[in-house]
Amino acid sequence: MTERGVAIDTITGVRIAGPGREFLMDEEPVDIFIADGRIVDIAPTGALPARGAVIDADGAWAVPGLWDNHVHTVQWALTSERAPLGGAESAAGAAAAMRGIAPLPDGRRVGTGFRDALWSDRPSLELLDAATGDVPTYLINADVHSVWLNSTALAREGFRSEDGVLRETDAFEISRRLNAVDSAHGDRAIMRAGEQAAARGITGLVDFDMAWSAEAWPRRVQDGFSSHRVEFAMYPFDLERAISAGLRTGELREEGDVPAPARGLVHVGPLKVITDGSLGTRTAACSHSYPGDPDNFGMLTVPSDELVVLLTRATGAGLGVAVHAIGDRAITSALDAFTTTGAVGSIEHVQLVRHTDLARFARLGVIASVQPQHAVDDRDLVDRHWAEQTAIGYPLASLRDAGAPLRFGSDAPVAELDPWHAISAAVSRTDDDRAAWHPEERITVDQALEASVRSSLRPGEPADIVLCAADPRAATGEGLRSMPIVSTLLAGYVTHVL
Repeated sequence: MTERGVAIDTITGVRIAGPGREFLMDEEPVDIFIADGRIVDIAPTGALPARGAVIDADGAWAVPGLWDNHVHTVQWALTSERAPLGGAESAAGAAAAMRGIAPLPDGRRVGTGFRDALWSDRPSLELLDAATGDVPTYLINADVHSVWLNSTALAREGFRSEDGVLRETDAFEISRRLNAVDSAHGDRAIMRAGEQAAARGITGLVDFDMAWSAEAWPRRVQDGFSSHRVEFAMYPFDLERAISAGLRTGELREEGDVPAPARGLVHVGPLKVITDGSLGTRTAACSHSYPGDPDNFGMLTVPSDELVVLLTRATGAGLGVAVHAIGDRAITSALDAFTTTGAVGSIEHVQLVRHTDLARFARLGVIASVQPQHAVDDRDLVDRHWAEQTAIGYPLASLRDAGAPLRFGSDAPVAELDPWHAISAAVSRTDDDRAAWHPEERITVDQALEASVRSSLRPGEPADIVLCAADPRAATGEGLRSMPIVSTLLAGYVTHVL
């Protein structure tokens, strides 16, 4: 059996189902030949002799390596160490669930994944204190834009809050502190998480961790991390440090003697700027107020003039940008800043878009970096909190039809890091027994795959290849969600084998 870490020279008997199939005469099996990390030839099965290390695909379907274009890597990797709260149906239930959770070695209790926007009761300091006592306790919202702390945790961190909830900037600071485990601990967690990602066909991700990653990722690959490619972001508080260090988006970031399977994997990513809040925390900047709160239109956490300054500085230093914008006011502000500065990059999330802004993505060449699973996860929130909004909620087909470049991601740990969940959600717009939510925004499997890859299966392209046990183009929504992965190759090296 082929083992993880082996360099493959030939894949025989494979059917191409993703980008690259348009160059083939028919749908018969082919052999893929690999050298120096790239595809060098594709021929009908048996037409050329197989050479070197061989995978017999036995009729499996191949797609290019899949990317997750929005991951909070350390927080995602540490999720398995935190209490899951996604099933909590009330504040009282979430608080009670934390009562019996054993503290982590640092003395904190940490839970993650609650969604309070649909609860009938509200988080309060008194409720959480009564349930958790004097053990410092932290509950992280599924959207990561708010954190609920008990009195002991607030005192430990040096914050105050009448209801125990910290939002936006303060919440991000708490997450940074909770994620600041020692490097050996964090690197082990990322190694495990990377192997899990490879098992779902991931060959690359964009890391939006809020820590300084320009040293962390080179260290990880030197220590043997080789599961996927990485483009790491930085934030405004580290912008001048990044410029002083000479970081440029797209450049290789590698130090010392790197093991062969890990070479060329880590590159500098964009400057990430968070310009508004979220739907779940009711802070996304919208044109119309939130129900029952007529003064709440969300918030622009970075005013438009400040955003222009940041994008100008980044662009002049050779850095691309990724602008978090969820509400329609924030998206318009972001597009205006791209127009003014000539910056290149993406708008992240793009969850409420004015009709007049759809075509601006294409005109400006701005990537709409979206998370299709959020549409099905948030459908009830949208119906409750955005019913009066006049912009388009969670558009996909509308963006694509307007010519916007699409890229898919998960926003893990907000949603599970599984590219097939994103593909399924984009194609079916449901993940339960309910009918498709806004079916007019569905796209095809081919279009969803195109938004999930960075390469194509043809000569000259990277040998980032995923072998599937079923044909994605013939799969149902549920079939896509649970797509069985036979093997994943990264630059020809096996990163996963069933």
